[in-house]
Amino acid sequence: FAVNIFLTLVTGFDIGLSTKCVVIPKEMGMCHKIGYSEMRLPNLMGHTSMAEVILKSTAWQHLLQTDCHPQLRMFLCSLFAPICLDTFIHPCRSMCVAVRDSCAPVLLCHGHTWPDSLDCDRFPGDEDMCLASVTKEYKYLHKVLPKPACQTCPAVEEFFTHKRVLEVFCDSDFAVKVKLSKRSTVSDEQEYNIECQVEFIIQGSFLPYETQSMIQQWLLINEKCTQRMTPTHRPMVYLLVGNIEEGIILVKHVYHWQRKDSQLTLATQKWRYHKCL
Repeated sequence: FAVNIFLTLVTGFDIGLSTKCVVIPKEMGMCHKIGYSEMRLPNLMGHTSMAEVILKSTAWQHLLQTDCHPQLRMFLCSLFAPICLDTFIHPCRSMCVAVRDSCAPVLLCHGHTWPDSLDCDRFPGDEDMCLASVTKEYKYLHKVLPKPACQTCPAVEEFFTHKRVLEVFCDSDFAVKVKLSKRSTVSDEQEYNIECQVEFIIQGSFLPYETQSMIQQWLLINEKCTQRMTPTHRPMVYLLVGNIEEGIILVKHVYHWQRKDSQLTLATQKWRYHKCL
């Protein structure tokens, strides 16, 4: 999980002739479709060349994929690709705190702490002109889904009976069949193709696509577990079973679903008619 922790935040930047407006490059996909197409250079991170901006911003792409906070993209783009106005518009301290509190645990799961350069005390208070955090109205209008947490990887179970799997199902809130494969990027980092098929959901009024999204986030946040489940580039299939506890998604059982194995297929078929004790 590549995140550059040697970022330098420049404050009190002199606007005047020291910056110029440039088009946000195509390589900065995270800052496209955000409401503007031109940015200031140097930016609020002190990057003076577009090559540096692209290099440093792509380091945050994995974190964005985890969807750890709805305003992470806005927060990062306000720093890496600030809108081209007469003055810099900083993110408010409240936005930084909200993003940090949601995303710092994800960084820690990958062995990184929240960068000192993004110390929230460096940003202006909400009473100043700055980008504020999400409002209560926004939170009210958007459905709050359970969040995945960084957790100890469950052991992959290879040998089991369908009766034992049914017993586990009875104590669980969800079971999702996952097909995983990995590919190497240009920079030799690992990326994953994740396909999900919901077998069942018990708790709450979650829709299948919402549960699929939650499991995808779990696999991205718990990347060490995903790495263990993809030892080669050959696609692997698993059944992830777990619970939702106090708004947190916890995967408790991981079953290796092999072609020759009929026990999982039998368990999922019998589950439709199974009565738990």
